[in-house]
Amino acid sequence: MTDLTLFKPFRNLSQLNPFSTDWDGFLRNTALDNLLQHQVGGQLIPIDLTEDDKSFKVHAQIPGMKKEDIHVSIDGNQVSIRAETKQEKEEKKGDKVVLRECYYGSQYRSFTLPQAVDSGKTTAKYADGVLELIMPKSGPATGNKIAIN
Repeated sequence: MTDLTLFKPFRNLSQLNPFSTDWDGFLRNTALDNLLQHQVGGQLIPIDLTEDDKSFKVHAQIPGMKKEDIHVSIDGNQVSIRAETKQEKEEKKGDKVVLRECYYGSQYRSFTLPQAVDSGKTTAKYADGVLELIMPKSGPATGNKIAIN
């Protein structure tokens, strides 16, 4: 006979303190947290953000994308990066389909900088799966979409 394992879907509720404000810690490392991440926004784009006296620089890892599928927008000090892809792969033997893999995915990242940037002078380059943004610091905010080279 096989071994049975008791499934307790509410075992993490015993750790819940209703007077605590650490709800994020309660949901961390649970299946619900993983499900919500995939349902709400797909994958989060990993970034490196650096700053010097004149500008902010972002290196975002977005492998496997075409530059036409990447959209960057800046509004004052709010930066948003969105990438979507749709790929279909099909292997046939004769007239029979042996394997079909369909993939559709999106990645999104939005963050706030400590200071507004000049979106008119911002440059964006995408090469080898890495998006590089150079955003000069400025004063007043104007919202613009950024063209990627």
